[in-house]
Amino acid sequence: MDAFAFKKHTTSRGYAYNYYRKVAEGSKPTLVLLHGFPSSSYDWRHQIAFFQERGYGLIVPDMLGYAGSDKPTDPSAYVGSGLAKDVVDLLDVEDVAKAIVVGHDWGARVASRFVNFYPERTSAVGFITVGYVAPHSPPGFADVVKQMVGRDLFGYWGFFSLPGTDKILESHFDSFFSIFFPSPPSLWLEHVGPPGATQAWVEGDKRSPAPAYITEEDKEHYRKVLLEGGFAAPLCYYRVITSGLEAADTKKITKEAAEIHKPVFFAGSKQDAVCIPKLGGMSVAAAARGPVTTQEYDADHWVLLSHAEELNQGLLRWVEGLPNDA
Repeated sequence: MDAFAFKKHTTSRGYAYNYYRKVAEGSKPTLVLLHGFPSSSYDWRHQIAFFQERGYGLIVPDMLGYAGSDKPTDPSAYVGSGLAKDVVDLLDVEDVAKAIVVGHDWGARVASRFVNFYPERTSAVGFITVGYVAPHSPPGFADVVKQMVGRDLFGYWGFFSLPGTDKILESHFDSFFSIFFPSPPSLWLEHVGPPGATQAWVEGDKRSPAPAYITEEDKEHYRKVLLEGGFAAPLCYYRVITSGLEAADTKKITKEAAEIHKPVFFAGSKQDAVCIPKLGGMSVAAAARGPVTTQEYDADHWVLLSHAEELNQGLLRWVEGLPNDA
């Protein structure tokens, strides 16, 4: 990633974003790539190189709370409508009328709200590991999912929403990093999904070896950006959900706006023990009113790192197959 390709822009909400920018060549579309927790635009380095080489435009921000972007610690700053508006402001300053918006992890929630609130700015939308995040989730959603799959998936959300968790993660960074980039991926079954398990792992200073797709250089990058910026802001992506702020924000989304009338790409990861492909595929199928392309990879949560070439080729085939007026 070329450091000189990064730019800064302060959005209409008053937040400064650091983002990677590559202008499209000719009539090629622009892709907006939105990362999740706990990372930065660096997550997309393989996709940036791949699509840039082929002439596609790119806008890849450090999401609010991360790396070179502002880091507010009020969860209300992270409601979906606000984050989607920030992305629109980046499109506006770069004079991009419409874009293909792709999100991984919590970036999928922002991509979901983008297509909800700004369908006219959306050419197509892609979801990586996490499917479409419906705006009107029923009460007790986690319990409903537990009944469907037979186990807890979101137990770590409670720990990540507690006051003081940021300091615990910072003081036990190596332990935290080893469970969120797990080797083997099955560690998530016992140490992430069940309530209290992630807290016990981190505070117990447990470790697992780094997966093959994470180099020492990669780990040092994440250590630097997360410890310098702190975890208080990134954890707001959980607190905005558990506080009810996101549920209140999505009440303004109509039933029609909750449907996706754009082409959709969904990439599921078969070894992801939390973001199960079946659930992601169901969420996409329930909302999509247009064509859906689904791919599954023999990967864990970090498919964009571990299976970059396969994912890139899948995304490219989808993008090349989009209608000209998308």
